Amino acid sequence: MKAKSALLGVLSFMVVGMVQAQGTWNWPEDPEKESKAREYNAAYNDYLKSGEFVAATKPLNWLLTNAPDLNEALYINGVKVYDGAQKAVEDADQKKVYQDSVMVIYDKRNELYDNEDRWIENKAYYGYQYFKDDKDRVGGAVEDFDRAIEIHGSISHTLTPAYFDLVRRHYLMNKSLSTDDLLDKLAKVTEIIDNAEAEGTDVATQRGQVEQLVVAMDLIDCDFIENKLGPRLKAEPENIKLAQQIFQYSVKYKCTSTEAFTASLEIIDNDDPTFSTSQVRGMRYMQNQEYDRAIELFEKALTLAANDEQKGDVHYDIAKAYSQKGQKSSARSSAKKAAELNSNKATEAWTLIGNLYMQSSQECRGGQSRVKDYSIFIAAYDAFRRAGDNSGMSNAKARFPSKEELFTEGYEVGQTINTGCWIGENVTLATRD
Repeated sequence: MKAKSALLGVLSFMVVGMVQAQGTWNWPEDPEKESKAREYNAAYNDYLKSGEFVAATKPLNWLLTNAPDLNEALYINGVKVYDGAQKAVEDADQKKVYQDSVMVIYDKRNELYDNEDRWIENKAYYGYQYFKDDKDRVGGAVEDFDRAIEIHGSISHTLTPAYFDLVRRHYLMNKSLSTDDLLDKLAKVTEIIDNAEAEGTDVATQRGQVEQLVVAMDLIDCDFIENKLGPRLKAEPENIKLAQQIFQYSVKYKCTSTEAFTASLEIIDNDDPTFSTSQVRGMRYMQNQEYDRAIELFEKALTLAANDEQKGDVHYDIAKAYSQKGQKSSARSSAKKAAELNSNKATEAWTLIGNLYMQSSQECRGGQSRVKDYSIFIAAYDAFRRAGDNSGMSNAKARFPSKEELFTEGYEVGQTINTGCWIGENVTLATRD
């Protein structure tokens, strides 16, 4: 560890605050020292260019000791030299000496040249590579990333997996981060990735890596969302980012039945409604049997739908809500719109209509004509036929009027009759036998 001690000791005596432009060289005034500085400056650069990093540390160390304010190039190249040296050696202690030297080089560069904003992300990433498995140093590496975010308001999206991996390791190794701290940092990482994606950058790799880290922590489940994140959102209902985080986790981990999910959904939908948020919010009201609220949200989703397929989906949702309310005519109207706008919904929509007709036998029974009373099942059969529902067709046909009933009432097979009641369909008479 002598080399480390020597470097740290030397740099601690460096003159602070003497800012030199990289193009300006502050050679020692003593001719002998100047000559040696020029010689060693050329030597370490030659070693650097040829990839002889360990050899380069010797003349570089002399310069850092005897001419620390020579030029900023010492610190720019110094990082390359010591990083290359730590890769070149096998001895663990010597490797650590060189790694520590990289970090000291950055710190002393900041003292002399006060330009941390230019390189803080690079320092943070070196810290990740060197100290991610070091329980004692991992926290400092996290702090360098935090400092980069403090200075710039963000970091490169390419660094987000490394940053969150450090945060995760620090959390697991040292227990010095609270769960709230962890979640705040995860929210920041997610925000950085989202912002990069909004600018047209492909962030799939980084997003996937961060998600894998979250899954590996086995931290998030429905109980965590409801009992940890839910109270935070209740205390901070204006926290849109937290609401979005809860929403994303709830969908990902299939926790959409929690109160936290409902609360996050309402906040997001009120702040910046989309087709999906309004539709899902309506579905939640459906699950809670709040059908009027559900219809209100579905109508809102209709105004946000981007195409007929989405509109068809929502009309079907509206049809189900009206059906649950017992408003059969409105349910039928919405179901027909669903089938018209979205062919993929046609089967479900016409099946719903067929079932509405089947459920109306008592309501529509006049008691004066069995043929007319049973004609609603012919209407139901036609709806099930359009749905391709063989089971429904069979069930409906079993309740058609009989040949005897048609004859008794003076009707004939093939004759048209109106069902009456709310159904009001013209059907062609047929018999069950």
